[in-house]
Amino acid sequence: MSAAELDRAVTSLVRQVGHWQQPRWAAPAAGGNVSRADLVHRLVQEVANLAADAEGGPRRAVPRLDNDLALPDQLRVVAADLVAAGPPPEVLARAAAEVAATRGAL
Repeated sequence: MSAAELDRAVTSLVRQVGHWQQPRWAAPAAGGNVSRADLVHRLVQEVANLAADAEGGPRRAVPRLDNDLALPDQLRVVAADLVAAGPPPEVLARAAAEVAATRGAL
């Protein structure tokens, strides 16, 4: 797995959700137990955790902003942080798998 492949996965998800308004974010994700926004925020946190681990730093909670429309930008930022940390290919593959699974659940 390469950084370019992770970028493509993130770009695909951002294209899928980037135009959503608040009611669509608030709707239940597949499975119905969390909102779509909660699901994407969980993904953002997971990618941020992978980046922190790759950097050898502490994991930190990603703030849940008041406006869910910021979630695609948060995902882009934490994905860029992960790539900048230079993790091994299997970490990039795990991140891309998480993105794909989230995209499928939306």
